[in-house]
Amino acid sequence: MATFLLVVGVVVGIAFIYHSVVVKGQRCKSKAKLHGKTVIVTGSNTGIGKMTALDLARRGARVILACRNRQRAEAALADIKRESGSNEVVFMHLDLGSLKSVRFFAETFLKNEPRLDLLINNAGIYMQGSTEDGLGMMFGVNYIGHFLLTNLLLDRLKECGPSRVVNVASLGHNFGKIDFNCLSTHKELGVGKSAMDVFNIYCNSKLCNVVFTHELAKRLKDTNVTCYSLHPGIIETELGRYANSVFLMLLKPISMLFFKNSVAGSQTTLHCALQEGLEPLSGCYFSNCTVRNLYPKARDDAVAKKLWEVSESLCGLL
Repeated sequence: MATFLLVVGVVVGIAFIYHSVVVKGQRCKSKAKLHGKTVIVTGSNTGIGKMTALDLARRGARVILACRNRQRAEAALADIKRESGSNEVVFMHLDLGSLKSVRFFAETFLKNEPRLDLLINNAGIYMQGSTEDGLGMMFGVNYIGHFLLTNLLLDRLKECGPSRVVNVASLGHNFGKIDFNCLSTHKELGVGKSAMDVFNIYCNSKLCNVVFTHELAKRLKDTNVTCYSLHPGIIETELGRYANSVFLMLLKPISMLFFKNSVAGSQTTLHCALQEGLEPLSGCYFSNCTVRNLYPKARDDAVAKKLWEVSESLCGLL
C-alpha cells in the first residue's frame, strides 16, 4: 500500500510540474502601452485570437477584429469592449478563403485607417475542402490568405514603423513538407482524406507559415518592419471545433491537465508582438515565449524563395 501511495504521489507531482511549467508556460512580460497604435488580429472571434485582441485592447490599442463569421465576431466585439473598457475595437469582415475578400478588406482598411502597427496573422482551420479560388482549404486559409493580406498591407506597416508581423504557426510544422509538384498540379499541399492525410496537410500549411516568415524577414531587411512565427501550444479551447460533445466530455479532465487554455495560448503571440528588443530576431520562430531552433527545411533559402514566387503567382501579385 505504501508503495502504491508513493507511486501515486510521484505521478501527481510530475503531472503538477508538467502542468505548471509546460502547460501554463511562460507569460508575456511586456508592460507596453499601445495608445495611438492600430492592430489587426485575424480569427479574433474565439480562442487565442480573441484573448490576444482583448489584451491589446486593454493596453490601449485600436484593435481590428478581422473575422469571417459576422455573428461570432459581433459577440466577441461586445465581450472585448466590455472586458477591456475600450471602444477602440472594430469588426471588419475578412474571409481568408477568398482572395477577393482579402483584397476588399485591405482596400477598405487602407482607405479608412491611417495606421497599422501590428499585423497578427492568427486565423487557422483544420479541415479539408477547397476555397472559392480552387485552392486547398488549409493551404488557402492558413497560408495564402495571410500571405496576400501581409503583402497588401506592407507599405502601411513600413510607413508606421517600427512595426511587426506575427504569424501563428504550430509545432506541427516539424512534420510538414512543401511538395511543389502537388501545388502545381492540385493547388494543394497534399491529397487524400484519411485522418493522417488531413493531419499532414495541416502540418504542411503550418510549415508554409514558418518558411514565409523566414523569407519575409529577408525581404524586410533594412526596413523598420520585423516578423516572427510561433507555436502557441496545444490549446484546449480549439478542440471543440472538430470533435463531438461525448468525446469532449470524456477528454475534458485530460485537456485541463495537458492543454493550454486560450489565455495561456495567447502569451507567445503577445510576446512576439510586444516584447522589447526582439528586432534582431526577425524571422525567428518562438515557443513558450522563447526563440527556438528550426530544422533546416524550415529555413531553407531556396525553398522559401520558391514558395514566395509560387504564392505571388497564385495570388495574382506578379
